[in-house]
Amino acid sequence: MPMILDDQPLDVHALRAALATGAVSARDVVEAVIARVGRRADDPVWINRESDAALRARAAELDRLPEASRGAQGLPLFGIPFAVKDNIDVAGLPTTAGCSAFAYRPGTTATAVQRLLDAGAIHVGKTNLDQFATGLVGVRSPYGVPVNPFDAAYVPGGSSSGSAVAVAAGLVSFSLGTDTAGSGRVPAAFNNIVGLKPTRGLVSNHGTVPACRSLDCIAVFAHNCPDVSAVLDVIAAPDPLDPWSRGAPVPTDTRGASIAGPRGLRFGVLAAGDREFFGDARAAAAYDRAVQALAALGAIPVPFDYAPFAEVAALLYNGPWVAERHAAIRAFIDAQPQALHPVTLQITEGARRFSATDTFEAMYRLQELRAACSVPWRGAGAVDLLLLPTAPTIYRLDEVEAEPLLLNTRLGRYTNFVNLLDLSALAVPAGLRDDGLPAGVTLIGKAFGEQALLETGARLQAALNVSSGACGVPVPQAAGIAVDDAPATARSVRLAVVGAHLSGMPLNGQLTSRAARLVASTTTAPCYRLHALPGSVPPRPGLVRIGAGGQGATAGLETPIAVEVWELSVEAFGAFVAEVPPPLAIGTVMLADGSEVKGFVCEPAGLEDAIDISAFGGWRAYCNHLSGTAAR
Repeated sequence: MPMILDDQPLDVHALRAALATGAVSARDVVEAVIARVGRRADDPVWINRESDAALRARAAELDRLPEASRGAQGLPLFGIPFAVKDNIDVAGLPTTAGCSAFAYRPGTTATAVQRLLDAGAIHVGKTNLDQFATGLVGVRSPYGVPVNPFDAAYVPGGSSSGSAVAVAAGLVSFSLGTDTAGSGRVPAAFNNIVGLKPTRGLVSNHGTVPACRSLDCIAVFAHNCPDVSAVLDVIAAPDPLDPWSRGAPVPTDTRGASIAGPRGLRFGVLAAGDREFFGDARAAAAYDRAVQALAALGAIPVPFDYAPFAEVAALLYNGPWVAERHAAIRAFIDAQPQALHPVTLQITEGARRFSATDTFEAMYRLQELRAACSVPWRGAGAVDLLLLPTAPTIYRLDEVEAEPLLLNTRLGRYTNFVNLLDLSALAVPAGLRDDGLPAGVTLIGKAFGEQALLETGARLQAALNVSSGACGVPVPQAAGIAVDDAPATARSVRLAVVGAHLSGMPLNGQLTSRAARLVASTTTAPCYRLHALPGSVPPRPGLVRIGAGGQGATAGLETPIAVEVWELSVEAFGAFVAEVPPPLAIGTVMLADGSEVKGFVCEPAGLEDAIDISAFGGWRAYCNHLSGTAAR
């Protein structure tokens, strides 16, 4: 097996590029996955897994296909390994929903999974979950508790616990979960990955064991937003087999998705009186950092009234919607109540206290609250999206065992309302806390707002994180999104900036005040080193070319450096250059695609006493590192 996969990340875009060029084969991927799963054999991530022989046969089938089958123009997910929550059907494997007595062998594969297989993806196995997808903690399973890869003493989040851990631990490139109250978002936060709760009906639920049929959504977990987007492109489509299925309107809502990223976007934030972190100061600080980071990218924070959203959230757990959970498994629970996890049984049996009258009254109240919750999106001061904590805190296993219902309810404070209000939501890592645990925030938009969430989320994740998951998968600074491919005009110049002129940095105003526009976030070719210059105010880096570019510039030093490319008029460029102080200068910078633009470089004399920070991959990541060190 090529060394490239021994300890390398399996994120979708990096792996897809390697497969498309033939650098690795589907067999190489499968062997890497088998080895990784074996090293984590004691972790109850899986309930049932494809046999090693079946995985190798699938790889051989793919490797026999013509070379044109690889990549976006052929099979867009060729050779990409994925996992599926075990309440979603895969023919050939039992579906248990976390309950062995309930298990059945489906004759057909769920629509969403089949679309992934048809796109060339490799199914690895069925993952553990809170039984019948009931819970946000990830501990209500007779198959064991998937181990939180950051600290085994803490819950992994649920109900899609195994699906999130499988991605975070580097066992697969992406996974499917389900989301009714936050099950596709809370585990993402607790595992330092991205989790998308799409608009209800955008992805078919055919072949999924229902929790609350009117609210359920198939969720996507991956390391970054471009990876989620690649999966969503494959699975989002109407399905006549799902009565809740619906196609996205054309055109979809793309507010906030401009080339310049989130600049000018208005985002709702919690007012002081609505903030509740249950005494967790680290979680509160993580939320504050995320708000500040999005504002630094040019977005505008707008406090809003969270009270009606909180009341909607309470309706889901405390109202008659629990009757949907009971309806989904009524015959089974009547026949074998002893087969259920005690907490799952307690919750589901609680449905019996609600009457049909209670249900209609709750529906009427929800409609009233829906109108109140639409206020932030209306009028002259309307927001484009909300930015909330994904979870207000995280709990240890022993804490949840002692208070299983109360603590689970707390975890849903900022997630439970989303499905009832028919909104879209994207959970994004917000960096590691000073205790080493992940924190997360969620971008929430209107129905069918996924594209705007993914584009904004990509930039926010890049601003807050150097890596994702628990195995150091680099966060793409370019995010693979929102790049303007139009050439510069004869009266304009494109300029690569690498430090204090980046979006949200202290000197960015020198560009925006001259009507410059951001056209790309990308990296240099692997022939540069980045240094933190001593004594510069504000702090600045120096970019130095070390080789001819392309392959093998200098052995061991091939680190692409994150840059932004801005376009400004020739006249504005001339005035801008006049302000550049030594030892910095404007030269020619080679980008990752081999193209060349004007850009900041550093005179060799300026490197005396400078610190080589190339390993961070960019100035923003280095600054984030310094901020984290200072916080500790």
